[in-house]
Amino acid sequence: MSKTTTITMDDLLKSSPVGQLKAGDMVDGKVLSVKKHEVWIDISPFGIGVVMQKDLQGAGSLEVGQDISINVIDPEMDEGYALLSMKRVEKDRGWDELQKVYDNSEIIEVMSYDANRGGLLVELEGVRGFLPVSQLAAGHYPRVVGADKDEILQKLNQLNNKPISVKIIDISRKDNKLIFSEKEAVKDNMQDRFAKLKVGDVVEGVVTGVIDFGAFVNVDGIEGLIHISEISWERVEDPRKYIKVGQEVKAKIIAIDKDRLSLSLKQMQEDPWIQEVKAFKKGDTVEGKVTRITPFGAFVQISPSVEALVHVSEMSDDNSIDPEKIFQLNESKKFKILEIDLDGRKIALSLKDTKK
Repeated sequence: MSKTTTITMDDLLKSSPVGQLKAGDMVDGKVLSVKKHEVWIDISPFGIGVVMQKDLQGAGSLEVGQDISINVIDPEMDEGYALLSMKRVEKDRGWDELQKVYDNSEIIEVMSYDANRGGLLVELEGVRGFLPVSQLAAGHYPRVVGADKDEILQKLNQLNNKPISVKIIDISRKDNKLIFSEKEAVKDNMQDRFAKLKVGDVVEGVVTGVIDFGAFVNVDGIEGLIHISEISWERVEDPRKYIKVGQEVKAKIIAIDKDRLSLSLKQMQEDPWIQEVKAFKKGDTVEGKVTRITPFGAFVQISPSVEALVHVSEMSDDNSIDPEKIFQLNESKKFKILEIDLDGRKIALSLKDTKK
């Protein structure tokens, strides 16, 4: 009966021609053992090597006898074995997978692990990438008054660890560049949604930002804008007094642009101007408050929703008069109604006729 010979790890190390390896080489091997903090790999004919804990990325599913490709960090340690790493192998595989995703224009789901003022930091398939603020869809875009960078960062951080559907719009392994876009991922869906909408439709949405000239609304992923002139039938000086971020609103579509809806809140209600103007007729003397002064005249509020114009020629018989020398903002005066144009929603007043 022949005697069984046991080959120890030391025997393998002594016979290992590891000196033929170079740092950075990619070699094929077979898993010899899988331990908690290390994995031993047979990389014959170069001997054996070890993958330490910090380089065990992707090693959770390794099994004894499994064939793998591995990267060489140090071809010969003091102990005589090669130091190996799986990180680069996994990263290279990640680039390959991501390139396929890009080539096929696939929509994938990612979660950011951090943010900066420019956008979200994402890691996918072992490769780090970036989702710029400009490539976020309407529902995630940080609408901030005055582009406050700290507030932008705060809003972006709220998106960390939340799934976002994206497409890869730029990839370069050579330049280590990976750029994602949420806009592109929802583009086709948005076009389908836009096709179903028409001017006059009433839609529901959530206010995502309030600025000096109006408010942005997220309508099921589509961005809508309520211009300041469409917030109320009243004169609106500050939209923030009428609408708040996070508020749910119903609005009417008054225009459909390339990638945005123009919305109106005031057209959801009957125009109070039509009712209030019935109280006035040509020749009446009315009292009103000056709301705006311009070189050609002054605007006067004669009821909560009705504003009229006193042309400069109706202020005085002196044609060179300066309106700012006659009126002060918010002062009240009496005027005579010269004309009421219902179709044009205009009322003409005279100041000088009240003095005759």
